[in-house]
Amino acid sequence: GAVKARLPGYANLIRFDAYGRVACAAGTTPRDPERAHRPWFLDLAAGAHLAVAPTPGAIYSGEPSVLTAVRAEDSSGVFDGAMAAVLTLSSLKPETANRFLPDGAEIGLADSRGQVFSATTPGAFGEARPGLRDEIDQGRTVLWSGKDAQGRRRLFSAASLVEDDVFVILSAPAPGIVSWASLNPISSMLLPLLAFALALLAVFWATEREVIRWIVYLRRVAAIYAKGRFTVRPVQASERAPPEIRELAKTLDDMAVGIVQRDASLRDSLAEKDSLMREIHHRVKNNLQIITSLLNMQQRALTDPAARTAMNDTRQRITALAQIYRALYQGPDLKRVDLRPFLEELTALLLAGDINGPGAVRTEVHADPLVIDPDRLAPLALFAVEAITNAQKHALAERGGALTVDFFVRGEEAELAIGDDGPGAPSGPGEGVGRTLMTAFARQLRGTVKFDVSPMGGLLVRLVFPTPQALPAPQHQAGT
Repeated sequence: GAVKARLPGYANLIRFDAYGRVACAAGTTPRDPERAHRPWFLDLAAGAHLAVAPTPGAIYSGEPSVLTAVRAEDSSGVFDGAMAAVLTLSSLKPETANRFLPDGAEIGLADSRGQVFSATTPGAFGEARPGLRDEIDQGRTVLWSGKDAQGRRRLFSAASLVEDDVFVILSAPAPGIVSWASLNPISSMLLPLLAFALALLAVFWATEREVIRWIVYLRRVAAIYAKGRFTVRPVQASERAPPEIRELAKTLDDMAVGIVQRDASLRDSLAEKDSLMREIHHRVKNNLQIITSLLNMQQRALTDPAARTAMNDTRQRITALAQIYRALYQGPDLKRVDLRPFLEELTALLLAGDINGPGAVRTEVHADPLVIDPDRLAPLALFAVEAITNAQKHALAERGGALTVDFFVRGEEAELAIGDDGPGAPSGPGEGVGRTLMTAFARQLRGTVKFDVSPMGGLLVRLVFPTPQALPAPQHQAGT
């Protein structure tokens, strides 16, 4: 009722998606499970630009109506449903007040099966003409004689109005034996055809100017909105279109403004949440650094070597956790961390405490690119801390040497290998706390830990676990 009051002649305006479901509508729309298989919808899906359905398959209005739909496409040109207008037949009835038409002439609109669905006088037309569309497609002048609904003899002429979907049929009384038309057969043929051509031209001009071109224009605007460009406004329709179309254009404009405001609000909210999350990560990192500093002070105050070693191990584990939060709040993504620079920075931090040791330590870090979430990064980082700390204690503390940190991604499996050139044995660092922790961290990653001889002759600790994110062919990059 609201649509009909604001847009005379329109019973409803509907937007269907690619599956025939109602995306939005100006009024109540009937449920039609078979809509996507209706001939008019299939024609649009097959590439037709416009479809007119006098019998769309469902009752879309409380009075006789016809459904006119145009094809909708997404940004890539793929079929994305239809924009449809339900027009009441009372608004489509042609006018016969034309002095060029013969007396008693009536005009009707017929569908592709030749069935008249709207006419000035329905009784002036007879049975449907099934082959009407084929006759017009062949380019012939369609003129025939027949009987109307009351059995009276009449002459009929037809032509296409909207592609191959809607046709105009002119019905006129058949001339008598002594009429002027029987004496002048050429005039009896030309005058009805001329009248029909003029009437057809008038109907086509009015339909194209007042309805179709504006619907196509609004469809283009809606397609631009589908691409996310809401700065475009239907200015032409707002200034020069009929009142009903202007009202529809204003509705589209209001919808675009609402979407822009909603998107801006969502972006502001997301930016605020990201800022708060970065601040939280920053503060957690600062707190962990404070704890590390306190442990460092306590370590320097201790005289027992075993206690100093235990304090140093704890401090390095907390350093790894602080490094995780630092990578999160400094990186572009608050939920994932690039593993390659993280391993390089973590290795440098762990070895920085031994910079004044008796020998220099040469470090090589080889890492395939992998972006990992904090839940998997924490046990991986702590595993690296235990392996590097073990190498510092047993291979590098007295004489320096070489330390390698390798990370490879091989399809569905990833491997972290940390080796040294010390006198380590393949059996590993015993059954102490370090090995227990490494085994526990490997289980958290659903992986396994192995202790082998490194190519340099020392100990090689390997952690093999499922790849969190599969990558194409790995590209090995090294840094010293």
